[in-house]
Amino acid sequence: QGLGFGLAAASQPGPLQTYLITQALSRGWKKSLVNALAPLVSDGPIILLCISILSQVPDWFQRFLYLGGGTFILYLAYGAFKAWRDFDVNAPQPESKISGLPKAAMVNALAPGAYIFWTLITGPILVRGWRESPANGIGFLAGFYIAMIGTLAAIIIVFGTASNLGPKVN
Repeated sequence: QGLGFGLAAASQPGPLQTYLITQALSRGWKKSLVNALAPLVSDGPIILLCISILSQVPDWFQRFLYLGGGTFILYLAYGAFKAWRDFDVNAPQPESKISGLPKAAMVNALAPGAYIFWTLITGPILVRGWRESPANGIGFLAGFYIAMIGTLAAIIIVFGTASNLGPKVN
């Protein structure tokens, strides 16, 4: 489960993925690859906050969160489809003086996606796995971050390599 959700989290369009792609296109994949580690830097406090809240709610409410999480995933899929359909190649790109891993971690920590994901989707699974056995919870987290960081690294490499093909490809 962790591998699947890690792949899904890394594949969802959002502020972190936009930042990683922008960095890969402008700086190249070698200078941007370290940014794939941003979730390891920023997710710890987010997970602790979400899990501490989830462990205080009754089981029926966690089941309700599963339904909410599934609905949210469908909403994200619809938003990704709309973003793909309405993409404007000429839209201006914002610039910032902060870059690299600190900014990638800040983008992840300030965006609501990680909080929603860890509260509605992966948090209840992590809590259930941990209650079954701490090894299940740790295995879920390990699988999640292996898939997430690997997928983010692949995105960086693909877009960083594509930047060598010229601005029309970008």
